[in-house]
Amino acid sequence: MDLQIKGKKALVTGSTAGIGLEIARLLAKEGASVIVSGRDRAKLDQAVESIRASGATDVTGVLADVTVPAGVEALLAAVPSVDILVNNLGIYESKPFAAISDEDWQRYFDVNVMSGVRLTRHYFPQMLERNEGRVIFISSETGLAVDPGMIHYAMTKTAQLSIARGLAAAAKGTRVTVNSVLPGPTRSEGIVGFLKSVASSPDVSDAQAEAEFFAGARSASLLQRLIEAEEVANMVAFLASPLSAATNGAAIRVEGGLVNTLA
Repeated sequence: MDLQIKGKKALVTGSTAGIGLEIARLLAKEGASVIVSGRDRAKLDQAVESIRASGATDVTGVLADVTVPAGVEALLAAVPSVDILVNNLGIYESKPFAAISDEDWQRYFDVNVMSGVRLTRHYFPQMLERNEGRVIFISSETGLAVDPGMIHYAMTKTAQLSIARGLAAAAKGTRVTVNSVLPGPTRSEGIVGFLKSVASSPDVSDAQAEAEFFAGARSASLLQRLIEAEEVANMVAFLASPLSAATNGAAIRVEGGLVNTLA
């Protein structure tokens, strides 16, 4: 399928690994001019080369820490305008509520929420002026079904849903859309360590840690396995394209049936 995004400029934050990397790879494969952003030069260069190795050539990397205002300013100076913005950058952990410090709350809000807010605040008005553009927030199923062991993380993911919906309303009557994508637990660079941190023992095999996680913490999942990053990227690429013009202000679930909205 031709997603009709050839030549469109797309910025994907947190795109040196995991979901972000696969989103950037697929957008580039579809002909978009892709900007990969990250905070680690070695990982950034590796991500760019990985995408180029898959056959896409119009991809560049920008070294910037968008968790802080100065980093956002550096990125905006390098990339003053985009057609597609994917706010993917995010961090997560499992932590008892009583152990979540003020600093933890602030850090999660700055990384997961304000990084996207600051970038969107710059690009969104330009999109409205051009009457064309796509903004996509990578939220999470925990934004709807809050995990009691990840309340600070879930708070940021719910916040993203509110921001995206409000911006979509502000784009009413235009050809600009703002949507959220809610992945479930997805296979990525850090997921194995996370699963082992909540497993019965840190010495269990990767497969056993995954099985325990879905048998316990995510027993409601209909998929009963980790989602592959490419499966999330497929949905994001569609929402980034003109083919998704009738989808706006939506929270699209790619979480394997984990959230039962009928319950």
